Amino acid sequence: MNPTPHTTAMLSHPGLIRPHNEDACAAAPEHGAFVVCDGVGGAAGGEVASRLAADAFLASLISSEPHNAPADPKARLAQAIRCANARVLSQARQTRSLRGMGTTLVALLLEPNPDPHSLIAPFAIDAVEDPTWGNIWLANVGDSRCYRLRHGLLDQLTLDHSYVEEQVRAGELTREQADCSPIRNIITRAIGCCAHVEPDIACHPALPGDLYLLTTDGLLRELSDQEIIDIISPAATPLAAANPTLLQTHCDALIHAANQSGGGDNITCLLVYLP
Repeated sequence: MNPTPHTTAMLSHPGLIRPHNEDACAAAPEHGAFVVCDGVGGAAGGEVASRLAADAFLASLISSEPHNAPADPKARLAQAIRCANARVLSQARQTRSLRGMGTTLVALLLEPNPDPHSLIAPFAIDAVEDPTWGNIWLANVGDSRCYRLRHGLLDQLTLDHSYVEEQVRAGELTREQADCSPIRNIITRAIGCCAHVEPDIACHPALPGDLYLLTTDGLLRELSDQEIIDIISPAATPLAAANPTLLQTHCDALIHAANQSGGGDNITCLLVYLP
């Protein structure tokens, strides 16, 4: 795959409180594939689960990449999730000290549009006129998220698989109550915790100038949406496409700001800019 040019940056940091980093991020930019994971199950288990899942997920996507015939991105993402889940579960069963480990996962797959005048988005949930870049596909399990910055507006594109999020959707908690709930970190789905896991997979039409953020909850607990916008908006310009160092600078700034606000958890950010 040779996707339309894009610029990426990523960074993971343990934060200021946790002695270990249970987050992992990985990318295969030449294949248009990106993934962020947040491990659970204690220091050793969380670190192992997140890295295993990220590596297995990317390996599956790369191996299923189409060469001469079109391939269904949704099917490829579903298969990659299954591979990641099986890899983590297998390792947990083989190693007693790793039993019970698991990880969240949020991933982005680019699908550039070969015809800039058409829209290939049969599952699109956004209504955007005349998209000219193509599509981005998202897959997620757990509460790591993907956001899109477009025209100065930050939109959350994934839904958390968490206990408090389910209560919000059921009308039993307000968003404000959920954000300060002492059990907001309890997730209802994870990679590696059972033989079958059901991901959310969605397609969104993309526009030139879109900036996508994959991140773990360590960032979101420390920074508001507006603070995130203020930090990354300068990176959502054509200059970012010509200068990858600029995007990395803003990725680093997100981590720094989260640590300045407390750094109570591991923090991971992955940015993808579409010129």
